[in-house]
Amino acid sequence: MSEQLTAARVRRIAELARLKLTEAEASLFTRQLADILTWVAAVEEVDTSGVPPTAHVAPLPTAWREDEVVRSLRRDRTLEGAPDADTGAGLFRVPKVL
Repeated sequence: MSEQLTAARVRRIAELARLKLTEAEASLFTRQLADILTWVAAVEEVDTSGVPPTAHVAPLPTAWREDEVVRSLRRDRTLEGAPDADTGAGLFRVPKVL
């Protein structure tokens, strides 16, 4: 287990994340996070000096395309297919989120 990672530190992280942990959970997460940090430390030891930085492990074609100006749907035609649309105002009605 990592010397730097303690149950008190895990409880503090949980507090910052607004999580309530039982003592059993704090103990379990301390062990699990220490194991994760051990694996990360092992990965950091790998020599990557000859490996160029990449965004993906496999080369991918560029997904960019040229912008094209195209006609959009007419507002009245679009509103015809919308449930509970306010066609007079030209607006869609949606349920409240908050």
